[in-house]
Amino acid sequence: MGEFELIRNYFAAAPCAQAGEGVALGIGDDCALLTVTSGEQLAISTDTLVAGVHFPVVCDPFLLGQRALAVSASDLAAMGATPLAFTLALTLPSVDADWLQAFARGLNQMAQGCSLRLVGGDTTRGPLSLTLTVFGRVPTGQALTRSGARPGDLLCVGGALGDGAGALPLVLNQRSADAPVAEALLARYWSPQPQLALGQALRGKATSALDISDGLLADCGHIALASNVRLLIEREALPLSSALSEFLGLEAAREAALTGGDDYVLAFTLPASQLTGLRAAGLSVHVVGRVEVGQGVVVLDADGQDVTPLTRGYQHFQESQ
Repeated sequence: MGEFELIRNYFAAAPCAQAGEGVALGIGDDCALLTVTSGEQLAISTDTLVAGVHFPVVCDPFLLGQRALAVSASDLAAMGATPLAFTLALTLPSVDADWLQAFARGLNQMAQGCSLRLVGGDTTRGPLSLTLTVFGRVPTGQALTRSGARPGDLLCVGGALGDGAGALPLVLNQRSADAPVAEALLARYWSPQPQLALGQALRGKATSALDISDGLLADCGHIALASNVRLLIEREALPLSSALSEFLGLEAAREAALTGGDDYVLAFTLPASQLTGLRAAGLSVHVVGRVEVGQGVVVLDADGQDVTPLTRGYQHFQESQ
């Protein structure tokens, strides 16, 4: 099967690849054409996932399709953007019809759930890897960034932390768990749900935001650096799922929440006056700390003692540095 036949058979005919709002021209030409109305900006983000680094070499392709797009769409949520379209560059060691059908189904399911339309990409032969670029639109000047946090703001997250990291021993078949616990954790790893509605609701309210991919500590460090402030995290305030606490125990669950990564929920800073309105709208907002004058990120226990872990989170190429 050639490249173009592969694209036609498994991707171009998918529901998520059909024309829709904001897409003037999709798959079939040298470029796609996207429409952004006056008064809006285009938000763009690219992620690459490599077999053996970001996901196991042997895994369910349906779940991989979901995860691959979800982690990219989460970047749109972090900017407060409305999803528009995405491209996929797929490198495959060989053409496996069953694998491609399952992968395309998972990709399409997540795309439709996120209102994203596939508008192009590329296919090549080589070690399995996926590169996705997502496009969204946001009103001019209203995109959420990492650089606006102010002393006195609350530090908040959009949901339970640590489940993705907690699931990793299950993903790698290093441990087992009772079915309800395993299913809950594996769902958070393989099918994270980008917090798109929350991100859009935070426009004009949050002073900074990002999505948690490398761990709360590491990612909050980006806000602290960009905003030139100090973030204080209250360890006992971290939202933890019952599945994670049962699987790892409380202390290990807290460590996973702080340093584990793969959560894909939003972390953001917020004036206290905005908290009630967001919660009244039914949005998931958990206060986990505050912003102060200073630099860096510190974790405090219930007595106000510094219990910041030495490990901050995942970094590519850390060993070579």
